[in-house]
Amino acid sequence: MTARITSRVTTRLTRALGAAALAVAGTVAHGADYPAFPVQAPESGWTVQFTPYAWLLSLNGSQTVRGRTVDVNETFPELVHDTWGKGNQLYAAMAHVEARNGPLTLFGDVVGALLDAEGGGIRERRITPDISGAIAARGDFKYKIAVAEAGAAYEIARFGFPLGDVVRIPTALDVLAGARYWYQQADVSFDLRTTVDIADLVVLGRNRAVARSGSVDWTDPFVGAQLRFAVAPGQELLLRGDVGGFDLGSKFTWQAVAGYKFDFAVRSGITFSGLVGYRALYVDYAQGFGRRLYEFDMLIHGPVVGVSLRW
Repeated sequence: MTARITSRVTTRLTRALGAAALAVAGTVAHGADYPAFPVQAPESGWTVQFTPYAWLLSLNGSQTVRGRTVDVNETFPELVHDTWGKGNQLYAAMAHVEARNGPLTLFGDVVGALLDAEGGGIRERRITPDISGAIAARGDFKYKIAVAEAGAAYEIARFGFPLGDVVRIPTALDVLAGARYWYQQADVSFDLRTTVDIADLVVLGRNRAVARSGSVDWTDPFVGAQLRFAVAPGQELLLRGDVGGFDLGSKFTWQAVAGYKFDFAVRSGITFSGLVGYRALYVDYAQGFGRRLYEFDMLIHGPVVGVSLRW
């Protein structure tokens, strides 16, 4: 299931990026072999860029808590509706920071969210073999997550990316490496409609039981690359991809990011830029077994919007 979802997201992202590049490049140069403006990068000295942003995330995958597994397929509007519908606070905080000096960039990113999901998007899939009984097909899912990453990127090449016969977009290629820290707490609750082995669950009332994970955390190393396209003066298209985990933290993880940044104001030496894009982050993590099995096999994805301050 996750592979099919990943394939659809990748296909849609590729098509959208291709269309955006063609549309923007059409306004850049007609008949010119190479535009005169450079890929945005300081010649010397450090520049810092801080970007608070909103990630309108959706969840597609599976979550296992205490050996009980549910499929999770929730869009951003459904997550907002379910969280506020229960009278709970919808919490989310995201920010990205980077410091650049010539070809070297140091970066960090933080995501925190507290979400509820319920109803049709949450379905019980299986029970670990050593757990007897059955669980109703419908459940609720409460999820607290924090993801923090830090790393470095280094520019290794600049070239003109060909677009058609006469247009070449100034392009920079960076390699990158870093580490991504995950923190999670998950509660999965069920309607008890048949006989269930609930010895290790928290029972709430007559027809409800909750499997609670407690705090779970791990760290994944990752490596990747990114392309920066100078599509117009003060405008940049970014494509980034990385892979990691390698059984050192999670089994496997990958990330794909596409973003379009455009400068719109300069005040007191600070350049303000708008940011729109799309981010997809997948991870497959597991620990324990039987009644202690915790597994998170999930694709987190959605549009990104933000504002950058650069000085």
